[in-house]
Amino acid sequence: MAIRIFITGGTFDKEYNEITGELFFKDTHMSELLEKGRSKVAVEIRTLMMVDSLQMTDGDRSLIAHQCLSCDETQIVVTHGTDTMSETAKMLAQKINNKTVILTGAMIPIKFGSSDGLFNLGSALAFAQTLPPGVYIAMNGRYFNWDNVRKNKQTGVFEEIK
Repeated sequence: MAIRIFITGGTFDKEYNEITGELFFKDTHMSELLEKGRSKVAVEIRTLMMVDSLQMTDGDRSLIAHQCLSCDETQIVVTHGTDTMSETAKMLAQKINNKTVILTGAMIPIKFGSSDGLFNLGSALAFAQTLPPGVYIAMNGRYFNWDNVRKNKQTGVFEEIK
């Protein structure tokens, strides 16, 4: 069975406006990334929203949970902004217990060329295929249990909290 990929936005999919200097959303880069990474993993992609995670609401998180619960796939990757990724992971863990859900994102937009997003996506796809049911965050080549991770805002790296 394919891995379900849900797109929610975050830095992962931001574009840069060279005139205003602002970051914005246009469309997901997922298909391009899978092609660039030469992925041969069967996937089903669905864009749920394109929001910065600082703007994500409880309603948005409920929609993500509903989609995870409703889809046929048992292996799921959710692209998500890094600032509130842990909050979404916590909520998903309270509602989903029979699927493997991996949240991942990027610190640098894909369109910048030097993004960590491609590596994080590849890691998330691999972890989705190998980890037991549960909710995890995959960043920087590591996976973390949903209840044992935080984003270190000084270093820009995810780390264990225990």
